[in-house]
Amino acid sequence: MRARDIQMVGTADLARRVLMVTGAIDTTDHDVSVSISLPEAGRWQVIKAETNLTDQTWVAMQAVMDEESTFVDDAMLMSPQFAKSFMTPDQRRLTFFDGEVRPGETVLKTYSMETGGRKPTYFYSRYSPIATDSAEKSRQTLDELVADGMRQRPVIELIVPVTVIG
Repeated sequence: MRARDIQMVGTADLARRVLMVTGAIDTTDHDVSVSISLPEAGRWQVIKAETNLTDQTWVAMQAVMDEESTFVDDAMLMSPQFAKSFMTPDQRRLTFFDGEVRPGETVLKTYSMETGGRKPTYFYSRYSPIATDSAEKSRQTLDELVADGMRQRPVIELIVPVTVIG
């Protein structure tokens, strides 16, 4: 399935090796596959902002890199909306949690990635607690999702246009 209402754009500053991506997500039933065309492979600092256009509060966000790319465990790994992050030992899955992004709010995430190619792809998942679950059950589910990863749902593919500067 291709996204119709999800818009994202990027700007790559080649001199600084910084990729800035902004956009919005309006689906809760699908994961989002994001493909980006970079001017060069290698290490990139990513600054990503996306607005929650759904009617659900996100309490965790997960990203999984393709086989040619990894996250870098460095000081730039953060999100003001989430107090904690978890990266798998293979550095391919990153989860932000212990916070929330309410409908209409924007989440900001920064991280570094190392890419083996110029067209990295990663999958984004969001977790919203089930309204009928108790607080204890929601916490247990979240702990399991952080440790084991979120189950992949149907995917919406996004190809993000990137403007190169510098």
